[in-house]
Amino acid sequence: MAKIKHIAIRTPDPEKTAEFYKKVFDMEEVGKAGSGVYLSDGYLNLAILQSKDSGNGESPRDVSGYAGIDHLGFLVEDVEGTCAKLEEAGAKSMMDKVDLSNLPAHGPRSYYEIKYRGPDNQVIDITAAGWVGT
Repeated sequence: MAKIKHIAIRTPDPEKTAEFYKKVFDMEEVGKAGSGVYLSDGYLNLAILQSKDSGNGESPRDVSGYAGIDHLGFLVEDVEGTCAKLEEAGAKSMMDKVDLSNLPAHGPRSYYEIKYRGPDNQVIDITAAGWVGT
């Protein structure tokens, strides 16, 4: 069974928002990349990302200044099977065709995710490697 292990939110001030989650929920900072701050409770990875200055308008989340949930990430056991299920259900890949035979095995240095747009253009990440802190 797939498990939600990653939620990304957008905010105008990632540092301030991260401090809120660390202070109130005792989340641990597990990384930074660009203007993003990554937190974990040991089970779930919370990515706090900078709001976009401009957007493509593909969904309500793809506009300038959007704050709120940006995307969800699912940890799956069978990446190839899950990709097939997503496509059968009408999800659209956001990436060039991925060579699934070259994906890394589980481990702390084996990060990857495959992005799809599901219902309502919601972005969905899938991986079998997980996210830092999960």
